Amino acid sequence: MPLYEYYCESCNGIFEAIREMREASIAVPCPKCDRDGERIMSSFNAFTFRDGYPRRIPDKGTYWHMGQEVKKRATRMKGWEHPELAKPKPKPRATKGESRAQRDKRLAALREARYRDRWGIDKDGFPTLKTKTPEKEKKVLPSG
Repeated sequence: MPLYEYYCESCNGIFEAIREMREASIAVPCPKCDRDGERIMSSFNAFTFRDGYPRRIPDKGTYWHMGQEVKKRATRMKGWEHPELAKPKPKPRATKGESRAQRDKRLAALREARYRDRWGIDKDGFPTLKTKTPEKEKKVLPSG
């Protein structure tokens, strides 16, 4: 049976009563002063379950997860965390040792590149075009 709200004018009070739907419009005696109270319109929230998730009535096409509105159903979750509500996790920062090792690696690569450039050696140890000596022009004697 539904719950209805009633208003008593004599004591200015609002009270509730559980009644059958066909008796809802009939006046109910006030619990304080025993005078008849008229029914007032009250609002309520209602939920229904669709696709296994609670949804509000009227249905806006959204879902509810742990009291928060979400647009899509969760198909995969880690624990109780909905993908739409999950905050992105920050990237882990490198420790002092890791950052120092990366810096040393970059410096070593730079030193090696300078050395190879200076002596004209490519990564595989072969001489580059820069180090090859140009062929001397052959002198041709004029015939005659």
